[in-house]
Amino acid sequence: MIRAALLIAAGALALAGCAEREQTASGIKSDQQVYQGTGKQPPFMAAGWKQGDRAAWEAQIKTRTQGQNDYVKVP
Repeated sequence: MIRAALLIAAGALALAGCAEREQTASGIKSDQQVYQGTGKQPPFMAAGWKQGDRAAWEAQIKTRTQGQNDYVKVP
């Protein structure tokens, strides 16, 4: 009898791990533009970039993506 109760309890615990959790959007939400920055100092900011300077931000992104472009690397 005790063995059957333990098996039922173990089965219930095993099935409880299969339940799907509720998925909700969470995290940092910001109303400011991406080029406004986070306010963190280097090493999290690229050298030569100033917060709020959209043209400099776009140039940094363009330079960074060109370094990852495999078609540019092939002769």
